[in-house]
Amino acid sequence: VGEAAADVVTRKNLILRLQAPRFFVQTDEVVLSANVHNYLKSAKSVEVRLQLEGGTLEALDEQVRKVEIPAGGEARVDWRVRVTAEGEALVRMAALTDEESDAMEMRFPCYVHGMEKMVPFSGWIRPDKDSWQFTAHVPAERRPESARLEIRFSPTLAGAMVDALPYLIDYPYGCTEQTLNRFLPAAITQKVLIDLGLDLDQIRQKRTNLNAQELGDASQRAAQWKRFEREPVFDQAELARIVKDGVERLTEMQLSDGGWGWFSGWGEFSSPHTTAVVVHGLQIARQNDVAIVPGVLERGVEWLKAYRQRQIVLLQNHEKDLKDVPRKASADNLDAFVYMVLADAGQGDPEMKRFLYRDRLNLSVYALAMFGLALEKEGDREKLDMVLRNIRQYVRQDDENQTAWLDMGQWSWWYWYGSEIEAMACYLKLLTRTEPKGELAPRLVKYLLNNRKHATYWNSTRDTALVVEAFADYIRASGEARPEMTVEVYVDGELHKAVEITPQNLFAFDNSVLLLGEELKEGDHAVEVRRRGGGPLYINAYLSYFSLEEFIPAAGLEIEVARRYFRLVPVEATAQVAGSRGQVIDQRVEKYRREELADLAEVRSGELVEIELVLESKNDYEYLVFEDMKPAGFEPVDLRSGYTRNALGAYVEFRDNRTVFFCRTLARGTHSVAYRMRAEIPGKFSALPTRGYGMYAPELRANSDEIRLRVADVPIVPEK
Repeated sequence: VGEAAADVVTRKNLILRLQAPRFFVQTDEVVLSANVHNYLKSAKSVEVRLQLEGGTLEALDEQVRKVEIPAGGEARVDWRVRVTAEGEALVRMAALTDEESDAMEMRFPCYVHGMEKMVPFSGWIRPDKDSWQFTAHVPAERRPESARLEIRFSPTLAGAMVDALPYLIDYPYGCTEQTLNRFLPAAITQKVLIDLGLDLDQIRQKRTNLNAQELGDASQRAAQWKRFEREPVFDQAELARIVKDGVERLTEMQLSDGGWGWFSGWGEFSSPHTTAVVVHGLQIARQNDVAIVPGVLERGVEWLKAYRQRQIVLLQNHEKDLKDVPRKASADNLDAFVYMVLADAGQGDPEMKRFLYRDRLNLSVYALAMFGLALEKEGDREKLDMVLRNIRQYVRQDDENQTAWLDMGQWSWWYWYGSEIEAMACYLKLLTRTEPKGELAPRLVKYLLNNRKHATYWNSTRDTALVVEAFADYIRASGEARPEMTVEVYVDGELHKAVEITPQNLFAFDNSVLLLGEELKEGDHAVEVRRRGGGPLYINAYLSYFSLEEFIPAAGLEIEVARRYFRLVPVEATAQVAGSRGQVIDQRVEKYRREELADLAEVRSGELVEIELVLESKNDYEYLVFEDMKPAGFEPVDLRSGYTRNALGAYVEFRDNRTVFFCRTLARGTHSVAYRMRAEIPGKFSALPTRGYGMYAPELRANSDEIRLRVADVPIVPEK
């Protein structure tokens, strides 16, 4: 019993090693190297040969060389080759002497110099205009059969609110807020559809995707996203049962003092916020023909009035500087919410209005919008105009994709008044009352629509219900609920589609134009969408093709990618650290200076480069992928895939020809992520554009500019 170990070494007296990148890209110029080692006892004249098969590589130098290698020495033989086509390259090298020989053969993928590219366009026809135009450029360097131009249009984006209703209906829990929001949005939407005189069963069978930005067949897209079995908004009897059950449940949950808490039963107490939510919801339900048990709403209003009066006393105590009594310095966000609900019930109060107006700059933008709704209800135009001006300072707009949103600033998302989605829904309700046909309201609608989860709902039952409520108000106020128009789509002056849109076919009309392959010749194509009739028209178009351009430029809309390469130049730097006895010592640290590299810049073999991806997102998105295509002569410094503590929190995969970042979420705004590579193989290489796309949303596509880099060899300095 024991253990034994033995080492066995086998070697040849003449050895050839082949040096090449992991892959090639068409148009690259690469240096292939044969490293020949002579372990014979005498110097040898070695014939070194290069053979290329596969029709993808073209040698630029003589393929047979003779070198003299001393005994125990080595020599490197280089050949320059050009990558001429995609496919697979077979590279064979041989070293021959009069005594021994060696050879090595490897296969390499040769990738096309090109990529599938999408160029998006976005626009809309305002009610006071009658057409929208754009120019789509189709390059000559492309795969002709891959060209595709899809134009989509919709008279209402808010009509897509019907997609959110099954999520609310089937939410599994039953607190006070969820009980309300399970049935109320469906009742609101059904009332809108019935008022239009639409056949609900016909809508259930076939629905046009009214979000013009989303690509793909509407039925297939619906199946792809998370869907629910029940859609009672299209069944009057089923919805009536759900509404009846919901109202009865809310009635049972009302506490003895007239308010509501989170749930009900022993130990529960009335909450001003929950009571305001329920009373507001019941007010909206009554406006949409939902029967409310007599006395329920009135008792809730009385509870809120008593709460408001207590807050007024606290504010007056502070204003009078009374000592040793409860008081508060300013009206708060909850006061604004309660005031709005009571104003809707015709129970305004001049004293609380005075305090809210005085302290309006301390309110969140959400509460400001609520206060604005109350002022509009009371007809106080002077104060309303000032509140609207105050809110406007939070508005941000993007003309490129015609969206607008609220910058919530300091208000924490954790509290109800910090909810971005709810704040924008409330602001949209205010705009539908003050300027329903203005330019800002439809921009808010588009932004909200783009920020749905699974293209159906938002973050919670609460904000989803509020958005549906706001969309319903907007559809009624803007006239989008009753489109009467004819849409004509012209490409290069030729009519490709004419479709009439009415309330009766709103959910069933054909809203897309598709041109494929040879229909799209090279050059500029003038696209014009005309509208005859009233109402707005929202348009998105997507030109896609497989680009073979010599230099592929950037493209993108909802997401954008910019890529920058930097040479890392070592600099002397030290840091003070604790020594073994606690003394301060200077220790050298690794530090670099970044020098940005332009297209066709040169780096030396062995130098470090840093690749920085700057990502721009116009909305909050999930499940995005960014593929950074490597130049063939470079290798990443990090080799292990996984979570690398990068700035995006993304999962990273280091592959032969690309580095891939899988982003679970990407918030609206600008982000950056970086990683490092080392230049290794000499030559001229193309780093094809970085590609970004939504894993489950084909319309989310972007690419960066291409960049081409040269790697210069570093000569070996002989030992002295």
